[in-house]
Amino acid sequence: MKHQQSSLYLDLKQYQLHLRRLMPIQHGIAPVLMLHGAIENGRIFYSHSGKGLGCYLADNGFVVYCADFAGRGASKPSASEGFSQSQQQMICHDIPALIEHIYQQHQQKVILIAHSWGGVVAAASLARAPQLAAKLAAKVCFGTKRVISVQSLERKLKINLLWNKIAPWLSQRYGYFPARKWRLGADDEPSPFVQDTVPWIQGGVFEDPDDKFDYAHGCKMVQWPPVWHFAAQNDHLLGHPRDIQAFIAETAPEARFTLLGKKTGYLHDYDHISMLTHPTAVNGHFSELRDWLFKLCQ
Repeated sequence: MKHQQSSLYLDLKQYQLHLRRLMPIQHGIAPVLMLHGAIENGRIFYSHSGKGLGCYLADNGFVVYCADFAGRGASKPSASEGFSQSQQQMICHDIPALIEHIYQQHQQKVILIAHSWGGVVAAASLARAPQLAAKLAAKVCFGTKRVISVQSLERKLKINLLWNKIAPWLSQRYGYFPARKWRLGADDEPSPFVQDTVPWIQGGVFEDPDDKFDYAHGCKMVQWPPVWHFAAQNDHLLGHPRDIQAFIAETAPEARFTLLGKKTGYLHDYDHISMLTHPTAVNGHFSELRDWLFKLCQ
C-alpha cells in the first residue's frame, strides 16, 4: 500500500461518527469524503489490505475519509445498542458536520463520493444547506437512485416484501433493523431511518417525512459542483440506470452519466456492489475518476 490507515472520531455530543482515514505517504492532493448506503458501512470503500476505491485514491495521493453513519460500522453507539436516528437527523446534522470538519481540517474543497442511498441523503443535505456546495470540489455517486421504478419478481421480494414490510416489522421487534443477524445486509440500521426511506423508494414526492421540507425545490437552488453518476450494467434493481437518470433529473440535471458494462467499453458487466469491489475496476472507471479529479484539483 502507498497509504497509511487510521481511525478517528467526530464527536457530535450524543454519539460519535467513525472515520477511517486513508493517508497517502506523499503529500495529499485533496480531501475526499466517502458516504456509504443503506445496510452497509464505510467498508464498501476500503479494506485493511488496501483494496477498494478509497484505498485506490489514497494510493494516488488523495486524503480519504470513509465515514460510518451514526449507529453503523465503528460509530458509537451502534444501532444494536439502542441508538436511534431518523433520516432527517442524518441529512440536517451528520453530513453537514462531516463536510465542515474535513473542510476545516484541510482548508480545501472536499470531494464527496457516495454509494447508493448515501448519494440521496447527500443531495438532500445540500438542498437543506446549499451553502455547503461551495465547500465541495465535486460530487460523485455510484448506483444512486431515490425511487425504484423497476417492476419485477426481484423487486417484489427484495423491496415490496423485505424492505417495505419485513424490515419495519423486525425494527419494531428488535428496536432496530438487525440486517446482519438475518443476513440481509452488511450492517444494521436504526428503525426510524428504515421507515423514512420507504415512501421515497415507492415513488413518493421528494420531501421530508417529518417537516415536509421540499427537497426537489431545494435541489434547484443549489449551485452544484461538477457531478458524476455511475450506473452498472447488471444493476437491475437497487441502482437501475433508468432510476439513476431520473434522480439526476430531479437533483443535478447537468451531471455526467456513465454506464459501466462491456457494451460501453469496460472490462466487466458490473452490478450494485461490484462497481466498487471488482478487481478490474482499477483499470477502468477508477482510473477515469482519478484522472477527472486530478484535473478538477489543478
